[in-house]
Amino acid sequence: MDHDETAPVRPSTLTWVGRHLEAGERIVGVEALHGGITAEVRRLIIGRPDGGTRALVLRSYVDPFHLEHAEGGLIGEADALTLLAGTGVPTPSLVAVDPTAAQCEYPSLLMTHLAGRTVLDDEGMEARVRLLARQLVAIHAVRPAERPREYTTLTTADTVVVPRGADAAVWAAAIDVIRRPAPPYEGRFLHRDFQPGNVLFDVPSSNPDGARITGVIDWAGASWGPADLDVAHCSVNLALLHGPAWGLRFAVAYEEAGGVLAASVSERLYWRVRDALAASEEVQSVSQPWREAGRTDLTTRSVEERLDAYVTALMNASG
Repeated sequence: MDHDETAPVRPSTLTWVGRHLEAGERIVGVEALHGGITAEVRRLIIGRPDGGTRALVLRSYVDPFHLEHAEGGLIGEADALTLLAGTGVPTPSLVAVDPTAAQCEYPSLLMTHLAGRTVLDDEGMEARVRLLARQLVAIHAVRPAERPREYTTLTTADTVVVPRGADAAVWAAAIDVIRRPAPPYEGRFLHRDFQPGNVLFDVPSSNPDGARITGVIDWAGASWGPADLDVAHCSVNLALLHGPAWGLRFAVAYEEAGGVLAASVSERLYWRVRDALAASEEVQSVSQPWREAGRTDLTTRSVEERLDAYVTALMNASG
């Protein structure tokens, strides 16, 4: 995420954060982090009594459009961070949560800050795809004592937005795929928004292939469902960011890393097409943060064209 220095935090939220600091600590700086879609995110620089500093991250739902789902998202994220503590999955640690804005101006969550940065450029892709695949296999290996909520999908055959200039027959066939009932599946713990924008990397400037993952963030959608759904979501994001071939490559990399996907071609196609068609409704909202993060080549139109090419590739590969 990018950041700037002018990012005021509202008074009651500052008071709430202060209650969760250690003795003698105080907030000495605030930076706005950009790149997310649903929430306002701030990095808080915390001054320590010994003169050092540490950082926390504050996520607040302020947009009226997203406030409706703020409580569920923040509770889900808090539960996921608690569940994942000590599992080996690199996540922030939960500090505090106010999902109903009982003490803050807006529903908020406070967590520790992780080192690293999101990487959205094309250089070093093969190495990062392998890292992403191994990380997702590790997430799916988590066995919670209590299952989280069941996954949800909002896209329907009637809400798909067919890109301008797309092959109508191909898209009609793809839409028919999601008219079918969802295939049976063996449930797994899902991130539900696992994609490059929610993974932090340390990338040596002299060796992009020597990247390593330092954190996985934004667990608001954590749920229980098919591994194929997380794989499909990361695949379509890779296809839009880097080209359709990388979307197809990710599923292969996931299996190479030991992940298990649906047994039949038709079942795999269902999940991949479902998530690809979901992206058709969000092209503008996902491409804008990518442009703000430096990918100015990813215009809404270019992302639409990549989505069209990816859906076509999925349907062609299914025979």
